[in-house]
Amino acid sequence: MHPNALLDLSTELLRAVLKFDAPADGVVSAFFRKHKALGQRERHTLAETVYTVLRQRPLLQHLAQSGSGAIERRLSLLAWQGSETFLRGALAPHEQEWLAQVKQIDRASLAPKLRHNLPDWLAEPLLARLGEPGFWALAGSMNEGAPLDLRVNTLKAKREEVQAALLQAGIEALPTPYSPLGLRVEGKPALTKLDVFAGGAVEVQDEGSQLLALMLDAKRGEMVVDFCAGAGGKTLALGAAMRNTGRLYAFDVSGHRLDNLKPRLARSGLSNVHPAQIVHERDERIKRLAGKIDRVLVDAPCSGLGTLRRNPDLKWRQSPQAVVELQAKQRAILDSAARLLKPGGRLVYATCSLLEAENEQIARAFGEAHQDFVSLDAAEVLEKAHVARAGELVEQGFVRLWPQQHRTDGFFAAVWERKK
Repeated sequence: MHPNALLDLSTELLRAVLKFDAPADGVVSAFFRKHKALGQRERHTLAETVYTVLRQRPLLQHLAQSGSGAIERRLSLLAWQGSETFLRGALAPHEQEWLAQVKQIDRASLAPKLRHNLPDWLAEPLLARLGEPGFWALAGSMNEGAPLDLRVNTLKAKREEVQAALLQAGIEALPTPYSPLGLRVEGKPALTKLDVFAGGAVEVQDEGSQLLALMLDAKRGEMVVDFCAGAGGKTLALGAAMRNTGRLYAFDVSGHRLDNLKPRLARSGLSNVHPAQIVHERDERIKRLAGKIDRVLVDAPCSGLGTLRRNPDLKWRQSPQAVVELQAKQRAILDSAARLLKPGGRLVYATCSLLEAENEQIARAFGEAHQDFVSLDAAEVLEKAHVARAGELVEQGFVRLWPQQHRTDGFFAAVWERKK
C-alpha cells in the first residue's frame, strides 16, 4: 500500500477511536473487517499506532499543538509504529521538518502529567498509594505492551509438553514465575492454527487471572459458581481443577459474553460446566442455590484499570462517577454471591482494578457486615495452591498484583470462608 494511503487510514481509524463511544479493540476490529485488503504488517502498524496514542494521549496532544493539518494526522505521525522510511514517503517537506523538531524536545523536562499520561483522578490515588518511585514505575509499565500469557489445560497436557510443542512451532515460551499452570510468550505469535491451541491444551489467560482461579481451590465433585463468568477464562480453569467432575455454574448477565465461552468450552473437553444467563444478582436461579454451593468466585464488574497495558482507552473512558456506580454494584453482587455458600464454603472476591475504592474498601466493608465469614490468609491460600513466591503477591492480607512489579495485569483478591 502507498504510504499516503496507509497514513490516511491511520488518521481515519484514530478519529473513530478517539470518539471514545466504544472500546478501542472493538473499533479497531470493525475497521479491519471493513478494510479486508490490509496485510498483517499494515494492520500491526495501524493498531500499534492507535494504541500508542491512547497510552500517551496527553503528551502527544501537547506536542501536536505546534503542527498543522488534521489533529489525528499529527498524532499518527508522532505515534507511528511502522517503518520510518515508509512514513517519510507520505510526508510533505514541512511535515518532515516539524516532526524532526518535535523529536528534539526533551520529554523528561515536561510537566509530570505529560510524562505519566494518566488522568488526575487516577494519578492522585495511585501516587498516594505507591509513593514517587512506585508510581513512576507503574506509569512506565502502563506505556508498554503486555506479554502473552497462556494457561495449560491440565486435563489435556502438562506444561512441559505444551512448552515443547510451542518451541517446535518456533515459539519460545517460558514458565510464568508464579502460576504453576502458565507459560509466557513475548510478542504476538499466531496461535489459533497450532494443534496445542485448536485441541484445547492451552488458553490465553493472564497469569494474574490464573492465580485468582487457583485461590478458589475448587475440588473434585464439588458445586462451584463463577458468579461473573464473562467469556469464561476462569470458568475453564476451575473446571480443569475439578477434573471435569461435580457441577460448575457459569453465571453472567450478558448472554453475548457467555456465547463467547461456547467455542472455548468445546476445545477444553469440559462437560461439567453449565453456563446460564441471569437477569441480575438476585435472579431466581441464585435464590434456588442459596446455601448449597462449596465455592464461589466473584470476579466483579470493575473499572478494568489494571488492564491499561492492553486497554489504554479505559483511562479516558472511565470516570470517578463510574467508579462510584461500580462500587454499589460490587457490594450488591458480593452480598448475593455470599448467600450461595454452605457452611465451610470458600468465597473469593476479585477485580482487575488498581483502585482501593473497588478493592480494599469493598472487601473490608463486606467483612464488617458479614460476621459469619472469616477472612483467610491470602499468602497461605496461594502457597497451598502451589503458587511460587506467594508472599510477594500479598499486601495488607489481600492479593495485590501490579504490572510494574509482577508483570501481570493489575489484580486484587480477597478470600473468606463461611463459618461452620
